[in-house]
Amino acid sequence: MFDDRMNRRILAVTQGFFFVLMLAGCNDRAADTATSGKISIAVDEAFQPIIQAQVDAFQASYKYAKITPIYTTEGQAVQLLLADSVRSVVMTRTLNEKEKEYFVNKKIKPDTLKIATEAVALIVNRKNPDSLLTLNRLRALMNGSVKTWNEVSGKGANKEVVIVFDNANSSNLGYIKEKFDLGTDFDKRVFAAGSNQKVIEYVQQNEYAIGFIGVSWISDWEDDPKQYKFKNSVTTVAVADKDDAPMEEYFQPYAAYLQTKQYPLYRSLYIVSREARVGLGTGFAAYVAGEKGQLIIRKAGLLPATMPVRLVQFK
Repeated sequence: MFDDRMNRRILAVTQGFFFVLMLAGCNDRAADTATSGKISIAVDEAFQPIIQAQVDAFQASYKYAKITPIYTTEGQAVQLLLADSVRSVVMTRTLNEKEKEYFVNKKIKPDTLKIATEAVALIVNRKNPDSLLTLNRLRALMNGSVKTWNEVSGKGANKEVVIVFDNANSSNLGYIKEKFDLGTDFDKRVFAAGSNQKVIEYVQQNEYAIGFIGVSWISDWEDDPKQYKFKNSVTTVAVADKDDAPMEEYFQPYAAYLQTKQYPLYRSLYIVSREARVGLGTGFAAYVAGEKGQLIIRKAGLLPATMPVRLVQFK
């Protein structure tokens, strides 16, 4: 009898302890507002420069806000969102049907906000004479029907092209695979450097490499010496839609050419939040989509979602 009473007491205390912990967790989550508190967000590493600039600017404006970005692959970022390890993710797609169903079952309605049009930039070594590619030539390079720089244009070296991406589960690789309908065999011919920064460093040191990175890594960041160094250490490839395109129809990934869609390797950039209320994740997303955040995006060379780039034509 004594043992039964003691067991029931222990059970009651244990249940009460976990109930207190649960309440503490809820109170901790409820502690943040649109401009204060602490949260983590997951970000595809391809967008680290632009999102870090947004976080720094937001925290400078709101001193009681602390946002910790986790820079990882897009695939891992989504998994962190599903696991409730982060409040929001920055990625190049909306949630798929399976992911939406997961949140429906959890009675959570995620919010998706487009913040920019971004691009996959192609970079080559400064010594490489091939800085112009058509989509068909790029497709041939990706599917393996063209393997050397000499085959690409006839003026390059008779050396095999080294294709360099950041990570196997990155949005950069996923975009190119979908764009050119590439199978799993493509993965075996790709060198994964580990990050966008390492892609740039690899191309700097390897004359026959071509790298694929998020365009904000080589944008005109006037106040960031590292980004300026990256931009000037490699050549950004210009891409044309047509095989017989004249020089003036080759375009680099500048915001104006993203707006006109003349640079063909563009994609949308979103913030997806799982908040069921107006919290810090919602506040940060609103900031990025607002005037100040969109100015940062424009400065980075991306196309803002709510602030069109002015096109100036010279005659």
